[in-house]
Amino acid sequence: MTGFLAEVRSVLVPDLAGRHGPLPPVLLSMTVVTGLVDAFSYLTLGHVFVANMTGNVVFLAFALGGAPGFSISASVAALAAFAAGAFGGGRLIARYRDHRARLHSSAAASQAVLLAVAVILAAVGGNPVTTAFRYPLIVLLGASMGLQNAAARKIAIPDLTTTVLTLTITGLAADSAAAGGSSSGRRLVAIAAMLAGALIGTALVLTGEIFYPLLIALLIVLAGAVTTYQLGRSEPDWVKGAAA
Repeated sequence: MTGFLAEVRSVLVPDLAGRHGPLPPVLLSMTVVTGLVDAFSYLTLGHVFVANMTGNVVFLAFALGGAPGFSISASVAALAAFAAGAFGGGRLIARYRDHRARLHSSAAASQAVLLAVAVILAAVGGNPVTTAFRYPLIVLLGASMGLQNAAARKIAIPDLTTTVLTLTITGLAADSAAAGGSSSGRRLVAIAAMLAGALIGTALVLTGEIFYPLLIALLIVLAGAVTTYQLGRSEPDWVKGAAA
């Protein structure tokens, strides 16, 4: 239990002079963003995710099979936008591959621009969201999450991918004490972060203005960008390369 709590603490309150610096809580906050944004997209834009592309592939199959409530065009738009965002993230990776602080702050700043436009569209688009606003929102949010995922993949902190939990949950179970290993506090915190983001996003969509989840996501992303930009300016060791 002591080791478990120590690992949880290392994610929530990391050693800024350690090998990952402030990146663990920053990426954890991006996991909350994923929950917020996917809650918004699924509940207001139809049965479509903008971060969980595994789900979108399945939704596309449902739509192709004629299942009601699913859209081929929406799923394809989300997949294409996510890929475009990941491509943009790849360009940033090529530029900042050896400086994780600049990579994150640049990617987060770009993501914030996309989210800011999405907040405006969601605010003026009304509820329910019309087709004229639905597809621009899918594209903007899909691109923003592709960008986030590409940057997080290169930053490479184990179990903090920000958008995918399948392997995280697998590792939590497979490496548990009952299975002969030791449970990862980092994995459990990541799962809790996405759950919290999705829960908050759902509550806001159902009881408040539908753009609130996106507004909160925007503020979180901006805070992360400022954090890594400021703390990385002195060139600490954690900015160099992607630690395994």
